[in-house]
Amino acid sequence: MNLSAIENVLVEVFVLSFKIGGPMLIISMVVGIVISVLQAATQIHEQTLTFVPKLILIGILLVLFGGSMMNMLEQFLKEIFRLIASSV
Repeated sequence: MNLSAIENVLVEVFVLSFKIGGPMLIISMVVGIVISVLQAATQIHEQTLTFVPKLILIGILLVLFGGSMMNMLEQFLKEIFRLIASSV
């Protein structure tokens, strides 16, 4: 395995991590901003008001798209194992 192959694998790792973690982070950020605006408007400052909706929406996101996320991770790991087997 040469240096460019390692660089390609590292780029794939970062892209895959953004594909898997990005939607959850974006949903969490959007929900946090919406709840913060509502808290500022109503002057109710309860910490659980931001936590519970984030938890529920991330759970729904994992139920809906968890299979495709695991499929992407499985394909990546198969590729990594193929690269390891070919370099040995």
